[in-house]
Amino acid sequence: MTGSTPKRPSADRPPTYDGRGPSSGGSWFSNILAGRPILKWGLIVSFSLLAVACLAGWLYWQSLYRGMPDLPSNEQLWAKGREQAIEFVDVDGDTIAIRGPRYGRAVDMDKLPPHVPQAFIAAEDKRFYEHDGADTQAIIRALWANFTSGETVSGASTITQQLIKNLVLTPEQTLKRKAQEVRLARQLEERLSKEEILELYLNRVYFGAGFYGLGAASRFYFGKAPEELSVAEASLLATLPQAPSRLALTNNMTDAKARQAYVLREMVEAGFITQAEADEAQAEDIELAQPSERDPQFGFALDAATERIDEILPSLPGDLVVQLTIDSDLQAGIDEAFQKRMAEEGANQKASQAAGIVMDRRGRILAMFGGVDYSETQFNRATQAMRQPGSAFKPFVYATAIKQGLTPYDVRRDEEVEIDGWSPENYSRVYSGPMTLTEALKDSINTVAAQLGQEVSEEAIISLAKSFGITSDLRPLPSIALGSQEVTLRDLTRAYGAFMTSGQRIDPYIVEKISNSRGDVLYERPDYDLERVYDRRDAETMVAMMERVITDGTGRRAAFGEWQLAGKTGTSQDSRDAWFIGFSAERVGGVWVGNDDDSPMTKVTGGGLPAALWHDMMVLAHDGLEPSPLAGAGTLVTLSPMAQQRIAFYRDLGMAFEGAATN
Repeated sequence: MTGSTPKRPSADRPPTYDGRGPSSGGSWFSNILAGRPILKWGLIVSFSLLAVACLAGWLYWQSLYRGMPDLPSNEQLWAKGREQAIEFVDVDGDTIAIRGPRYGRAVDMDKLPPHVPQAFIAAEDKRFYEHDGADTQAIIRALWANFTSGETVSGASTITQQLIKNLVLTPEQTLKRKAQEVRLARQLEERLSKEEILELYLNRVYFGAGFYGLGAASRFYFGKAPEELSVAEASLLATLPQAPSRLALTNNMTDAKARQAYVLREMVEAGFITQAEADEAQAEDIELAQPSERDPQFGFALDAATERIDEILPSLPGDLVVQLTIDSDLQAGIDEAFQKRMAEEGANQKASQAAGIVMDRRGRILAMFGGVDYSETQFNRATQAMRQPGSAFKPFVYATAIKQGLTPYDVRRDEEVEIDGWSPENYSRVYSGPMTLTEALKDSINTVAAQLGQEVSEEAIISLAKSFGITSDLRPLPSIALGSQEVTLRDLTRAYGAFMTSGQRIDPYIVEKISNSRGDVLYERPDYDLERVYDRRDAETMVAMMERVITDGTGRRAAFGEWQLAGKTGTSQDSRDAWFIGFSAERVGGVWVGNDDDSPMTKVTGGGLPAALWHDMMVLAHDGLEPSPLAGAGTLVTLSPMAQQRIAFYRDLGMAFEGAATN
């Protein structure tokens, strides 16, 4: 046989199954699908859809992080999102005012009592020390609560997530923002410790009413530093981050107390405080601090300080704490005194405005009165107004003469004078003949000052005035000797400081130090030696002559107490401006009185209303100081009666000859 016939299985034994299918030799799955095309294509489509869904889900998940910002540096986290804000503090470190949002000074976690951060943990993030930045348990719990209620009734943001939302992301309610928030929060937890995160939170969280940070809220609501907060106060502040406007303690203490009860319960449950402490805190009668009502006249000083800040720091950081040289009590006292006297005397003499400034020997501006009503106009008459100083400029004429070798006892004639067609007259319209330079200065004799101006040269006067601190443009005209060219009150007062310091120029300043809210010093006024601009002996001679203005001359109304004082009155033409500038051994101050529209006042002279205002101002500025000797004061030799008679004789004789010549 060339072939064999296949054997058939016996009838008593079933055929074996090898798992390859009955005829094709394919897989068992293929055999199952054989003859079932609907099932086959259904599975193919299902698997395809599953693959597409997985791919779409992966792509969507990746899209949630597309455009996600990088986590800022630690320094940027402290500054990010801050609007421009400046806290001004006075010479004692007390807050005068805050311009812009209220950012508190940095709070150090190590200095806080434990119950303060614990109150915020209890209120905002009970598992703060257990999660990695995002609390998965809280997220699942919130999702379930929101799903079962059909609306958003619960959130799951941790303290870390709140930081990310407020400082890095936007507050929009989207899944993308939430996903980015979670990832960035976990990144932040990898970088910072829990204490560092909590400290950052307490310093950046918003408490409502424009206050950011625990330091600002603590001082605003309770008038104390965060380190001094009680359990009751801390738990009340911890209610605010959830709803800062609705729960504002000044407007809605009832609802705030209700949430405080929740915070205290959570603190007890966490073991932070005992039930007895919670009950005591809940029952505590909370007394809110009264808002500080600083006088609006601080505005002039703050504007001047802001201008200086812009010069010091052209690019300003988000927030600043600026220590000024201003003495708040002195500023408030001067404002009250000026307002009172201007209301009593100024109105009767048609004087509507006044300005004043006080400095110490180093140039610190202790007080600044820029006008009678800051709310009406912010124009600062102490620093911005350019006005004619009149006779208040004469000390620079006499100082130039002393520098060139003249003495207080040299005699010049008070007589009718004509200089290039200009004929200066005395205020009294009377001429007194021969007199010493001291007499001419104390009685503010115009004719003698004009003659001296020609004798020493206008250019020399300008040079000396500028070296003393006058910054305005001065022209060499004969009338400069009588103060016909405009200056500011600050410049004129500064220039008188060179007499007070025995010939050293003072440089006035109002900004002592600039820091950010974390305490980093950005600028501090450097110590410097005053520049000598005038001989010491000549300066003391000038002091002796100017002292006579107050003791025997036109400035008697300025005198006070046992202090040795020197100064000079000034009145411009038609009483449009009236001044008194003067000094002791410790303080130099200046006062201007006039009208913004340059209209004349009614017989106001420097020795009247301005001298009285200067007296009021300087009495306050010297409060608490022991009288100290003024270098040069009291050193002039008092002429003997015979010498005085001789001068009077020659004066009368001169006047007699003049009368005879006229007749």
